[in-house]
Amino acid sequence: MVTPGTAAATPRPAGLRLGLWGVLALAVAVTAFAQPRLEAHYLNRAGQADTATLRLATEVLRGVLERTEALPALIAERPILAQLLRDPENSGLVPFTNELLRQSALSLDVSDIYVMDLQGRTVATSNYRSDWSFLGRSFEFRPYFTDAISDGLGRFHALGTTSNQRGYFFAAPVIDRTELLGVVAVKISLDRFEETWANAESTIVVTDTSNVVFLSDRADWHFRTLGPVPEAAIETIARTRQYPPGTLAPLNARRAPLNDAMDLLTVTGADDVPEEFVSQTMLIAAPAWRVSILTPTAPAIAQAWTALGIAVLLVAVGALLAAVALQRRAQLMERIERQRSAQAELEARVQDRTRDLDAANALLRAEVEERRATEARLRRTQAELVQAGKLAALGQMSAALSHEFNQPLAAVKAFADNAGTFLARGRLAEARDNVGRISAMADRMAAISKHLRNFARRPQDKTGPIPVAAVIDDALELMAPRLQASAARIDYEAPGPDLWVMGGRVRLQQVIVNLISNALDAMERQEAKDIGIRVETDGTATEGTCAISVRDRGHGLSEAALAQAFDPFFTTKDPGKGMGLGLSISYNIIRDFDGTLSAANAADGGAVFTVTLRRMPGPIASGRDTGPDTGPDKGPDTGLAAE
Repeated sequence: MVTPGTAAATPRPAGLRLGLWGVLALAVAVTAFAQPRLEAHYLNRAGQADTATLRLATEVLRGVLERTEALPALIAERPILAQLLRDPENSGLVPFTNELLRQSALSLDVSDIYVMDLQGRTVATSNYRSDWSFLGRSFEFRPYFTDAISDGLGRFHALGTTSNQRGYFFAAPVIDRTELLGVVAVKISLDRFEETWANAESTIVVTDTSNVVFLSDRADWHFRTLGPVPEAAIETIARTRQYPPGTLAPLNARRAPLNDAMDLLTVTGADDVPEEFVSQTMLIAAPAWRVSILTPTAPAIAQAWTALGIAVLLVAVGALLAAVALQRRAQLMERIERQRSAQAELEARVQDRTRDLDAANALLRAEVEERRATEARLRRTQAELVQAGKLAALGQMSAALSHEFNQPLAAVKAFADNAGTFLARGRLAEARDNVGRISAMADRMAAISKHLRNFARRPQDKTGPIPVAAVIDDALELMAPRLQASAARIDYEAPGPDLWVMGGRVRLQQVIVNLISNALDAMERQEAKDIGIRVETDGTATEGTCAISVRDRGHGLSEAALAQAFDPFFTTKDPGKGMGLGLSISYNIIRDFDGTLSAANAADGGAVFTVTLRRMPGPIASGRDTGPDTGPDKGPDTGLAAE
């Protein structure tokens, strides 16, 4: 005799297997349908994340070229160049002109400046001391030489035939009255851009109109081609010696459209291993360059597979839960004959559990989508804030630089006019005095330029002993234009020159500038703006600390603001006046020096920010003599490599 329980147990394994096959088929269908769309979505998002980087790299390149374009014409106006071109064998003019050009190249932060006669022969150059000096070499085959003579401005990018280093050349004619005497050329090195790009995960490539890769953080791609090179271009390259002969080998690259602004670029190397990138391009019109950023697709594809796995898992869990619910329901139906009285209660419990599971799945999916949307909005907002902060900093630095240089230039013009008048009248003493004043104004402009250049220089990774007084003095001099414009008063007593701390000179200067700037912002609406800077020491030079505090007379910080003062993107300023990154960056800089940065409210009002660093023995006390202007963050200014 077969009992009801035995008969009911027979179809269960078959039903379970059928449910598992159904779940597997559903997972395969979801994968086939969603995987290409998810990959395209994440590839688009990866490319969009690098759009700001591409725009920044393009604008930096364009800015450097535009800034350098006017230099040859300005240098060509120097009377000594016309004298030298009229008498190129003058043994007194040649050394003086060479040194003058060398000093100009160092001060203008360019690679080389050189002067050529009408036959293209170099008669004076800034690299006359180097092994690859241009003296006596002819560059008449270069287009920048012929264009400068015919059109008044020459430009060209090429690999240097003498130094074997890449650069961009600008040239202008030297004209005395109406007579054309020669050409002045200025070369800038572009290697520093590649060093910056190398720190990013994406690859940046600059190609010219001939599809030749001229710049890239991938050194093995230099002078390779990403497309066909016209025969006319090959002849021009050979005639002008623009690139090394025999190096214009094509990269094994294939393109496929991704969207209106991006392509999928696949490059197969010599090891036959393909690399796939999301490619997007911007143009620089003047040199006819195409700047492309290549974003690796592997992280985006990994994200797509991860998201797909989560989606398939959720679908599978839901399907399995539904199968379990159906199985339990079937079991309840099988027991109706034996347990009719308990059927209603059991069926209600199953239905309640099913509804709870469906609701939980719906909430989980909604939460996943909401978190994805929030993460996307946060990334877009952060990118926009960082870009806005960079543009604001550039605008503020440009205004300060213009203000600081206009006044000395106006004074130099007035003193020069006065000196000319005194010389015409034979009053040599007054003329000599005016010339001395012009020299003083030039020294002032050189000092301003030095501080701005040092502040903008990228700091090195090492730290070491640095003088506290010199760092604070440099920071105050950088902030002088804003302090004067705000009528702010600085209460500061400089420490002795023997007080040294562990840190980096430029980075610590950046922290002090940021704290002073924040103090000015805190007192923006006050008429009297007083800033106190205190330097206090504890212990000895080898086992003590030094505390540098910057205090304002504003309204101070709330308890919530004190707790979040060093969090990224937290700010108490009005909208549009800050991104909330300054204190966070300063905090991490000081932490790199094994120090601390703290915030507090003063007892009589205002906020106090204190930098605490380890004291160090000075160079004399420790047996070293590093000089007043050197340190871990500041090496000798040797200039850039020649052509």
